[in-house]
Amino acid sequence: MLLENYLLREPKNVHLSFKIICIVKKICVFCGSSMGVKSAYKEAAVALGIALAERQDELIYGGANVGLMKVLAETMMQKGGRVVGIMPHHLIRKEVAHNGIDLMHEVQSMAERKELMVELSDAFIAMPGGFGTLDEISEILTLNQLRIADKPIALLNIEGYFDHLLAFLDHGVKEGFIRPEHRENIIVSDDPFKLPALLEAYRPVEIGKWIEDIKQESSL
Repeated sequence: MLLENYLLREPKNVHLSFKIICIVKKICVFCGSSMGVKSAYKEAAVALGIALAERQDELIYGGANVGLMKVLAETMMQKGGRVVGIMPHHLIRKEVAHNGIDLMHEVQSMAERKELMVELSDAFIAMPGGFGTLDEISEILTLNQLRIADKPIALLNIEGYFDHLLAFLDHGVKEGFIRPEHRENIIVSDDPFKLPALLEAYRPVEIGKWIEDIKQESSL
């Protein structure tokens, strides 16, 4: 979808019909260090950058100066938004770090990078990406399931990019390995302007019930 269509589709200040549950101002975005083959991915990165900047949210991301990560960060900066990057030393040495952002946290490892992302962020959005994005999505889903993080995550499902992942999760529910309530708590939208408000409606899943359920299943 072209950026113009996003801008025409919703007013700049989106009003949705649910109560805000959590305050979301620092949003971590996982996305590709590549551009992808479809122009819609770049358009979505631009649109999300505009949406976050208009809300005066802070962007936290992997700190790269390549791919969709670069497009998102530079759109935010062009619109006056604050951008914070987190990058391991070995990637900075490969000269893929963005030197123009407001703040760059240098860390020792990919694991430390994810840990700091979780610590600094109120919520997470995953855009199309590769192995790294998949790893980051899985990390947050697991932390939320265990009530370690309790922070919302949304998939920006541009061009149906996450359809196969969602089908896998649905299969996991059907086969009894993923709890339905955890699957339902993943926010999915193809609209960058609606996602921040959807994140604010997130409700953590109580851990007691599903833990007791799996104990009962295991005793049969």
